[in-house]
Amino acid sequence: MQSQNTPKDNAASLRKRLRQARAGLSDADRQRGGLLMRGRLYTWLGLRRDAAAGAGRTPPQVVAAYWPLPDEPDLRPLLSQWAEAGITVALPVVARRDAPLLFRPWTPGAPMQPGAYGIPEPQGGDPVTPDVVLVPTLGYTGSADRLGYGGGYYDRTLAALRQAGHGYTAIGVAWSCGRIAEPGYLPAEHDVRLDAVLTPDGWVPAAP
Repeated sequence: MQSQNTPKDNAASLRKRLRQARAGLSDADRQRGGLLMRGRLYTWLGLRRDAAAGAGRTPPQVVAAYWPLPDEPDLRPLLSQWAEAGITVALPVVARRDAPLLFRPWTPGAPMQPGAYGIPEPQGGDPVTPDVVLVPTLGYTGSADRLGYGGGYYDRTLAALRQAGHGYTAIGVAWSCGRIAEPGYLPAEHDVRLDAVLTPDGWVPAAP
């Protein structure tokens, strides 16, 4: 009797293939891709802030980003640029396992400490509520559905922000090779769709 793969098994297999594809990127592709993504994000946030100010609305003030793992797109030069321009940049903190993330302010040179998974986190500062959330993304669909690493932290976090009534823009940050082309792929019920995904090739499906 042949066993049938479960959605969880399929996701694990897909994650493995996407990790392998990402690991195979050349240093030149990473450098070029990172530069393109940082430039597009810089332009996008500047336009959003200008449009909000021109319409008499409060511009986005707090950007929640991430500290990159070795194979993830590195946004740190842009984060430093934003922080020096007076924009509040925050990084995720795992306060409790299987709970929503907290975001603490970060500036260049701020004291950091290893978090629950060994990822550096800001040592101090009161948590802030983000207006823009940059989400590290392993895989994505053309509709901006995200496949993460399986821990569910960002899904819980985005759901908690929505439940609290806080408006935000969630942007996945992914390499182009993370595009999920499997026919019939469906995200899990708890997965929160992003507003857009940014890749070196541009916005998917469009800039939010």
